[in-house]
Amino acid sequence: MQVEKQIADFIGNKVREARARGVVVGLSGGIDSSVVAALCVKALGKGRVIGLIMPEEETRNERNIRDARRIANLLGIGYYETDFTNVYKELKKTIPIFDEKSLVPAGNLRARIRMCLLYYFSNKLNLLVAGTGDKSEILVGYFTKYGDGGVDLLPIGDLYKSEVKRLALKVGIPKDIISKPSSPGLWSGQTAQGELGVGYEELDEVLIKLYEEKKQPKKVAKETNLSLNKVVEIIKRGELSKHKTRLPPIAKIRGKVKL
Repeated sequence: MQVEKQIADFIGNKVREARARGVVVGLSGGIDSSVVAALCVKALGKGRVIGLIMPEEETRNERNIRDARRIANLLGIGYYETDFTNVYKELKKTIPIFDEKSLVPAGNLRARIRMCLLYYFSNKLNLLVAGTGDKSEILVGYFTKYGDGGVDLLPIGDLYKSEVKRLALKVGIPKDIISKPSSPGLWSGQTAQGELGVGYEELDEVLIKLYEEKKQPKKVAKETNLSLNKVVEIIKRGELSKHKTRLPPIAKIRGKVKL
């Protein structure tokens, strides 16, 4: 069975199980959200898929906004644009220790605002939030907990980025969007490669050898021509982020308890 058919069936089943009307997808103008939107249309039909474009003043990227609109129009889906600049500014004012120079917490705040917006549309319109994370990002924890990680289903969560690129061609995503450098858009100038220290092609090669082929780090380093330190760094990034993919731990109470 073709991959896109399997994913479309998965999306359709999850929407039926939840008795939802359809899905809402955050459209960033990048490859992952474009592919997810296309697969959702394949599964549900364009009338049951809503796109949400969420720019913000400091991270605004006109090309990404145009590409997000282009994907929505190409797929024939309805979409909304909601600029959350004022929300972000007001939240900053309420945080006594807020520091704009601390890029990660400020960027994660933006991601969590986007999650809140997606879930408003979800609740209001009886939709599920279709996440756009892929397997490469999930394995190394390259997403914001309760931000872009806060979703109802992950249609491409079992596909490495390199596989998503191949699938993108099959589902008709424009080549200039496929080849565009990946960025979560959490701060100006942010790129995935700059943060991860390797490109996705190298990252996927390492991840596949580690987790699919079950090879030892030293062998992976030798076969990929990366330093052992870099391979170990990738492993540690994944290990330290496992909490992102698990439910919060619950304190277990043993025996009878008197309160």
